[in-house]
Amino acid sequence: MEYKDELKKKEAGDSDALESVLAHVGEMGRYQRFLFVAMLPFGVFFAFVYFGQMFITATPQRHWCRVPELQHLDMGMRRNLTVPRLEGGWSQCAMYNANWSLVLETMTPPDPSTETVRCRDGWEFELGDIPYRTVVSERGWVCEYSGFAPLAQTIFFVGSLTGGVFFGWIADRYGRVPALVGTNLIACVGGLGTVYTTGLWDFIFCRFLVGMSFDNCFMMMYILVLEYVGPKHRTWVANMSIALYFGGGCLMLPWLAYFIADWRHFLWVTSLPMALTVFAPLVIPESARWLASRGKVNQAVKILRRFEKINGTKIPQDVLDDFIVSSSQTRRTGESIVDVFKSVPLRNTMIFMVVIFMACAVIFDGLVRMSEGLGLDFFVTFTLTSATEIPSVTLVAIVLDRWGRRKLTIVPICMAGVLAIVAAFVSKGIPQVVLAIAARFSVNMSYNAVVQWSTELLPTGARASGSSLIHVSGYVSTMLSPFLVYSERVWKPLPLLIMGVTALTVSSFGFLLPETMGRPMPQTIDEGERFVRSHAICGQAVDDEDDIKHEKQKALIT
Repeated sequence: MEYKDELKKKEAGDSDALESVLAHVGEMGRYQRFLFVAMLPFGVFFAFVYFGQMFITATPQRHWCRVPELQHLDMGMRRNLTVPRLEGGWSQCAMYNANWSLVLETMTPPDPSTETVRCRDGWEFELGDIPYRTVVSERGWVCEYSGFAPLAQTIFFVGSLTGGVFFGWIADRYGRVPALVGTNLIACVGGLGTVYTTGLWDFIFCRFLVGMSFDNCFMMMYILVLEYVGPKHRTWVANMSIALYFGGGCLMLPWLAYFIADWRHFLWVTSLPMALTVFAPLVIPESARWLASRGKVNQAVKILRRFEKINGTKIPQDVLDDFIVSSSQTRRTGESIVDVFKSVPLRNTMIFMVVIFMACAVIFDGLVRMSEGLGLDFFVTFTLTSATEIPSVTLVAIVLDRWGRRKLTIVPICMAGVLAIVAAFVSKGIPQVVLAIAARFSVNMSYNAVVQWSTELLPTGARASGSSLIHVSGYVSTMLSPFLVYSERVWKPLPLLIMGVTALTVSSFGFLLPETMGRPMPQTIDEGERFVRSHAICGQAVDDEDDIKHEKQKALIT
């Protein structure tokens, strides 16, 4: 028993040493509160990066073929003379193959039996539902070119995968702050570059650049701040930053687009402010955990002294000495995401997290796409959808440290699954929409619980790159949601049934992961392995006897 106690002490290592330093410097002091406020611009930038493309590539629902000979007539007359009538509306992609001089003379539309052809001179758009010209309406990305905008969105997500891996590696190799600055700068360059594009491929390239910043433009700051906040306040900081800053950015975005009413000016307004992140290193400290994990103990101590000064606290010298000694002895490592995948327990943890996150992402995005049945305009619908973010994440912030990460992942995603299955068999309209929004509210809770859970499970050396990989895998999975929604053409209830069954199946993976509530974050691969091995399905930590024997043998040898 005595040896077990000693081993548990050793297992905590630098995690306990740094937690001890934070306890004395202040778990949520003046400096931590400043860092929480400093997350504001990055949360808003995240919303701009994620959803901005929706507002520059929005497609007006009413459009028809343009006929140059009739441009002097008013819009209603032009449409009546040129566009074949279809059941329930007008043709959007075909026009009469008529003698327009004759049509102008008689001012009567061609006979309905007249041959129709594809639009020859582009399209006209009625700027009603979308009250400004977008990339789609300006460049005619409709009808046979309607796949261009979805292609650009897909390439955006390809960029997010590339950027997630690259900037995650940068964060673990060179620090959180350089990665934070780099992601926001590349989003700024890509966004402003989009303004000057003239065709498809230069547009796609610029959206790829913006995609590289996706997730990491906020998550680097998110990880850094969580590493400085004490365990008691971590849940509040993690979730309220998403609810207030990202949620607020989502609510702001549609009305910025609406009132600016010009897609180029909109990109200037949402991209240029990201250039201000070059000044971030002046006010945002590097992660002391990361510095300690790279053997840069003196720099870590210097930052902790700054916390002392700003918070008006004092770290006892013996506590600081413990941190310095333990860091100097054990932390000169180059651990990275590669080492996580070499470790069987941590590799399994990563795989389970990726599966859960991907499921949450595709279900949430699928439900967003299916909620267009609300019958409201684009801007109001987006606002209502975004409004679910704040209450759901606030609820997670309130109960996460009472119920734990595992329960807040498993229970809401199960609820979302049940609600989706019920929604599949109720009548379309208000009943189905209400159930779908409730399911989205529930899955959003799981989504945000998993974000914090994954951050707390990964060791410091691989926390940024591992978190990036998990988050990016989730967002890449959203590329499947359009096909999921399209399956409605095979059988009406099929999309909601797939989402429901997926949610219920994936919830079981949560039982295979350890609870992190109230426990220090692991610093090294070894600590991460011991953390995972101590997990029992019932949720209680257990001692790994083999681990203890192995450590005892090592101790006897040395």
